[in-house]
Amino acid sequence: MNQEKNLPIKKVIQEHRLQSKNGYLMLACGVILHLVGIALLVTADSHTILSVMVKLMLNVIGAMIFAGLYMLQPNEAVLLSLFGEYKGTDRSEGLRWANFLYTKRKLSLRARTLNTPPLKVNDKRGNPVEIGAAIVWRVEETALAIFNVDDFERFVQVQAEAAIRHLAAQYAYDDGEDLATGETTLRAGMDVVANAMRQELHNRFVAAGIDVEDAKLTHLAYAQEIAQVMLRRQQAEAIISARKKIVQGAVSMVEEALQGLSERKIVELDDERKAAMVSNLLVVLCSDKETQPVINAGTLYN
Repeated sequence: MNQEKNLPIKKVIQEHRLQSKNGYLMLACGVILHLVGIALLVTADSHTILSVMVKLMLNVIGAMIFAGLYMLQPNEAVLLSLFGEYKGTDRSEGLRWANFLYTKRKLSLRARTLNTPPLKVNDKRGNPVEIGAAIVWRVEETALAIFNVDDFERFVQVQAEAAIRHLAAQYAYDDGEDLATGETTLRAGMDVVANAMRQELHNRFVAAGIDVEDAKLTHLAYAQEIAQVMLRRQQAEAIISARKKIVQGAVSMVEEALQGLSERKIVELDDERKAAMVSNLLVVLCSDKETQPVINAGTLYN
């Protein structure tokens, strides 16, 4: 016999709205009943058991009405259950009334911010990096948040950390020779990474009825043990890039100089002299130190 048929079916409780009564009207009714009951007890001449019970019943009903009153602020909901059975969620504002036997659990629907501390994770290349994020979230499905997970706030913290770790392993920290051209990195592709993180968080939070409104990286750096090495690597790459630009500019300038001399016929240079001139100009233009000129006191070819 297939063992899967014996497994219990997971019950997921979905939110449904419960329409509560106007609390101000019920408050007035409770006050009237309570005052009438007290007045009858004090002033009435008849003290039979039946009359006393009626008067007490008025006070009891008034007290039951008072027990069913509750107040809801904007962006706040209350989950109502009767002897452990979920009856519905009330999202109305102001003074409301529901069955006094209902167990009432208030829940904030306001946006909340989770600022994760920097986590040490490995990027796509295996380099240890520190990464942190700020996540804006709110409760969307109240029944899922309360009944489908044990502690939805703790659930959000744990799942957010897991999502950040999983996300960091999919991207490299920065460009490198082993990466394909145009591949997204954590440092250069902030917008793409943020969108991917929001989708990752949404997939993880949906089981608890949590909606992710925004998610951004707030901290991104190499771990301390490799930070200095990576800094030197970045400096070397920057120097190489700068040198390439300098050489390209110097070659263009030498080409323009030779072309100008040739067109204006200022001086005729053979190939050997052109090579010497190119060498001297490149040394002057590409050197990172000041050059010292050498004055030729003889002829042009001495």
